[in-house]
Amino acid sequence: MVRRPVAWVVAVVLLAEAVLIAALNWFLGVVVDRQDMSLAGLDPSTMAMSSKIGGIVFGGYFALCALVAALVAIRDRAPAGFGRVLLISAAVVHGLLGAFAWGLVGWTAFASMVVVLGLIVLLLMTYDRAGGPESAASGGAPGQGAGPAARAEPGAAAAAVPAGAGAPAGRADEPQDGDEGPQDAAPAGVTAPATTTP
Repeated sequence: MVRRPVAWVVAVVLLAEAVLIAALNWFLGVVVDRQDMSLAGLDPSTMAMSSKIGGIVFGGYFALCALVAALVAIRDRAPAGFGRVLLISAAVVHGLLGAFAWGLVGWTAFASMVVVLGLIVLLLMTYDRAGGPESAASGGAPGQGAGPAARAEPGAAAAAVPAGAGAPAGRADEPQDGDEGPQDAAPAGVTAPATTTP
């Protein structure tokens, strides 16, 4: 099926992004620390440490998203709960990064972000389409995961029971089909109350 290869591709791409972002931020932190650079009077060691921490945080985030995509590929099941939220947030982050990359870096960075965004959305959409309620087996028993066509009609069960088998027998003193109207007599087995004296 197409779903598993897409999930594996998303996992590999997100893992590569995690390693690349972590390495790039760590490298920038080392450069700032060694060159003793400063921005708007900030301490160089603080800037270097912030860059390294940011690289670790963002690298860990993308690595966690890659782990979710790999679990989706292994289990061949749609992501749910926290994993689904992670993949949706990764798609949003790539959309924002693509918008910033268009103005700051160029169209190549924008295109790469859009490709990753499209892969994540494709992963979510293919598993949503295959895991919906319409994918239930249509050959099951009625009411047990069967499709709409396999469910029994309400009158089918009544038609399957032969006439006179198991039907409750009517009482002789109740109105039957063809009677003129309801009878006022008391049902059999019920006696009229006796008059009492004070």
